[in-house]
Amino acid sequence: MQKKRNSFTGSLGFVMAAAGSAVGLGNIWRFPYLAAKDGGGLFLVIYLILALTFGFTLLVTEVAIGRKTRQSPLTAYKALSKKWKWIGVFACLVPFLILPYYCIIGGWVLKYLIAFITGSGAAAAGDEYFTGFISGIAPPIIFDAIFLGATAFIIYRGVNKGIENTSKIIMPVLIILVLGISIFSLTLKHETDDGTVRTGLQGLKRLVVPSLKGMGVKDVLLVVTDAMGQLFYSISVAMGIMVTYGSYVKNKDNMMRSVNQIEIFDTSVAFLAGVMLIPAVFVFAGEEGMGSYGPGLMFVAMPKVFAAMGSVGTIVGIAFFLMVLFAALTSSMSVLEAVVSSLMDKFGWSRKKATIVESVIALIGGIIICLGYNLFYFDLPLPNGTNAQILDIADYLSNSIFMPIVAISTCVLIGWFIGPQAIIKEATKNGEKFGRKKLYIAMVKFIAPVLLMVLLLGSLGIIKLG
Repeated sequence: MQKKRNSFTGSLGFVMAAAGSAVGLGNIWRFPYLAAKDGGGLFLVIYLILALTFGFTLLVTEVAIGRKTRQSPLTAYKALSKKWKWIGVFACLVPFLILPYYCIIGGWVLKYLIAFITGSGAAAAGDEYFTGFISGIAPPIIFDAIFLGATAFIIYRGVNKGIENTSKIIMPVLIILVLGISIFSLTLKHETDDGTVRTGLQGLKRLVVPSLKGMGVKDVLLVVTDAMGQLFYSISVAMGIMVTYGSYVKNKDNMMRSVNQIEIFDTSVAFLAGVMLIPAVFVFAGEEGMGSYGPGLMFVAMPKVFAAMGSVGTIVGIAFFLMVLFAALTSSMSVLEAVVSSLMDKFGWSRKKATIVESVIALIGGIIICLGYNLFYFDLPLPNGTNAQILDIADYLSNSIFMPIVAISTCVLIGWFIGPQAIIKEATKNGEKFGRKKLYIAMVKFIAPVLLMVLLLGSLGIIKLG
């Protein structure tokens, strides 16, 4: 099996694919609204510190596990230690849970893109548009199926023709769109009814300048846990993806350089996502609008912003939702690949069979989740203090419970049983320099497990973080 395993053609293919996975809805949708909620610059500073320490530790660990074992997550942990093979089950369960609802959200993005292309951007800015769409029965399922079908087609084509080639095409276009919209956002200006003029640069200041005004120790701790939770979304760790992609990295490739490039790529796009959204929302919705939309920032706030821009808003809206669609697609294909690769390694299935089986399961799951907003609607309180429908439950289980468990267990396995040197040796097998070595050892053995345990206990409602 090891000899037949596909590989990326080189470091560029791996970086583009891994960065494409990392640069998804987590960056473009979740990062800006958390930054707006958590004091802008304060959240940004804490996020950057965690990305260079906590995020780096998890990322290099998972990529090294993948390349060392040449296996996907379901079997990779067993290859490291038979007693710890259960981690692989959880690591594979995460993308299995995520795929159905991620494709649903991808379908929502596609719906909005089509709305702006067809000149219905003004309608999309209506207060009831988003709720009306997701509470319908057939339309959300149709858009989910289209997005899932596109994702499955890419994975069906394989590592090189599918994942690598698609990433090499989409990622440069995505970056151009991100940069263009970010620059445009900074040029915005709006005069309110009372004569006050708000500018994009004032909104940028809200994003980059840290503020501790009115914040206590508990509030800062909440920002830390929000930033740490965001890193899971942002760099695709603890969900089997980086183990899978790491297994396709050639032994001769410079793994450490690639990991550093992924870090830079991901963090830059997350910051630019904030530059795209926060100044625009500030200009047209003011200070009070910055943190009021929450998770609805992308689907509720942004269409209103585009509508307020006038005729140019349609063009900007098309560019924005096209960019988000590309980001969602590069991430969804990595989520599907983690499951498909695991099925191939575990059961010896062909790529064709594994892709079709998992796609059918994801479609069935997606239909059930879509119906959770109408026929199967309920409102369930979760331990973390939020209320949930079916999509929220799947997201809570995967991101708030299973991902911290996978990450904690991986740190314990590497830090205390196999030893950090195994990862360091794999990462430097060609004589590369392992920067932050002492930091890595301290993080994987002590700091990361403690931080992750706080995050998990907060998710379970055992400790109150907010």
